[in-house]
Amino acid sequence: MAVLQVTGSSISVRSSLPSFEGLRSSSSSNVKFASSNSGLSNKRSFRGLVVKAATVVAPKYTTVKPLGDRVLIKIKAAEEKSLGGILLPSTAQSKPQSGEVVAIGEGKTLGKTKVDSSVKTGTQVVYSKYAGTELEFNGTGHLLLKEDDIVGILETDDVKDLKPLNDRVLIKVVEAEEKTAGGLLLTEASKDKPSIGTVIAVGPGTLDEEGKKKPLSITTGNTVLYSKYAGNDFKGSDGADYIALRASDVMAVLS
Repeated sequence: MAVLQVTGSSISVRSSLPSFEGLRSSSSSNVKFASSNSGLSNKRSFRGLVVKAATVVAPKYTTVKPLGDRVLIKIKAAEEKSLGGILLPSTAQSKPQSGEVVAIGEGKTLGKTKVDSSVKTGTQVVYSKYAGTELEFNGTGHLLLKEDDIVGILETDDVKDLKPLNDRVLIKVVEAEEKTAGGLLLTEASKDKPSIGTVIAVGPGTLDEEGKKKPLSITTGNTVLYSKYAGNDFKGSDGADYIALRASDVMAVLS
């Protein structure tokens, strides 16, 4: 800290700041002092010392090691533009539900069987909308969640190519009816959310207490009735709606 001393007509500036190589005073800030007892009309000028640099502190934690069946995912950046190319404000950007696996735990144990993770580092995955704990690591958003919260593996940009994991199924939603039974045209707000669709892909099934796979009773091509508000909704590149949900949320097979 600089200390200013005024004694009679003399002015001195005593600085208690430590000396740093490369520290320069700012040319934009000038501090001027004038002696009240001197008859000189000229004013002495002193340059003010402005410290603008800040010390960069290294992060306290530099690694994240997931435990058990937990997985660390690097979140994919939110879309900044709409499909029509319109720039979206941050409040209108959809929250991403996909990312890259960057670290995995040692897996879980069922009975006496050790079950390894079904995903590997570098895999592109889709996860449940409200799952996990968000954290910022290496300047990027990450999500720490359980493997069971991963919906499926998606190596392309098209949700039709999603490979469901565990007991998840991918369904192509039947379009909502645009007219009532009496022929009246329905507005978008009044259309019932459809809960019928065609199964596009199914997961390998769940694990029993011995760590063995139990295949699902649902197969691709089935037309099914599912719970109205279950699962994760997606829009495909073909403009159709898709939903990924657990097999337990499928209520019936229609024929």
